[in-house]
Order: sequence, then C-alpha cells, then structure tokens
Amino acid sequence: MFYYIYKDVSGYWRWTLYAANNRKIANSGEGYHNKADALSAINLVKGSGSAPIREAAAA
Repeated sequence: MFYYIYKDVSGYWRWTLYAANNRKIANSGEGYHNKADALSAINLVKGSGSAPIREAAAA
C-alpha cells in the first residue's frame, strides 16, 4: 500500500491511498490549503489502526 499526495485543479492538497494491486481504497475527501495539513491527515489515518469498528443498528 502507498499514499499518493497531489495538488488538485483548484490548488488544494489531497491524498489517495492505494492497495498493493494499485486500486484506490481511500482518499482525503477534502482539500487542504497546506501540504503539511494533508500529511497530518495521512498520519491520523495511519494511526487509527486500533479504532473500534461500529455497525449501524438495523432499521
């Protein structure tokens, strides 16, 4: 897996996470004014490995 960081057409920084088979599996969902903020968001995602998984209640 790897993260790809880039500037979009509006000049905002964004990231995409790719699987080993080069398929997109996640993205930033928003643009960041600063590259440092985009990198910080990547580190938040990397550090969330122990976050619990919650399932929606049946309707």
